[in-house]
Amino acid sequence: MGKLNFTTTEQNEDQPVWVLRKRSSDKTQSRDIPALAKKYYETIGKRSGEIIPFFVISQGYDKTAGDFMLSIGGLGAHEKLEKLTIPRGLYGKVTIKPKLCFIWGLSIGEAKRAFYTEWLPLSGYESLNMEYEYHTEASSGKSSEIDILFAIQEKRKPYKC
Repeated sequence: MGKLNFTTTEQNEDQPVWVLRKRSSDKTQSRDIPALAKKYYETIGKRSGEIIPFFVISQGYDKTAGDFMLSIGGLGAHEKLEKLTIPRGLYGKVTIKPKLCFIWGLSIGEAKRAFYTEWLPLSGYESLNMEYEYHTEASSGKSSEIDILFAIQEKRKPYKC
């Protein structure tokens, strides 16, 4: 993939997203994401790719269990979807391209590992345990790319007596 360019960005407003949710894990996410996306599109009566922007949100990662809450959705309200709010605040951001044609999994996994093991420890920030993929019109076509945003805050300084 080459060197990833992580930046910080401020999200000035809360972003409501209408989603389907399920518990997922390190071991099942590669199956859970396409299955939940398919169910989302069936629920709203649209074809895959018709909803832009499209969000894949991971929250509450439990290191011990290796699981988290997975949410998939878009901006359009729907009676069969749950409203989730992506909070305003500071985010680490990286834009990625798929490794092989439209196979995103390898690139996304590599970007997440680089964020948590390389960029974050040296950044002066700490994770707020929420991240999301932001798919737009740029996510399809020959030069496709997506943004991954990681909720962060400045590291807390230890309290000294």
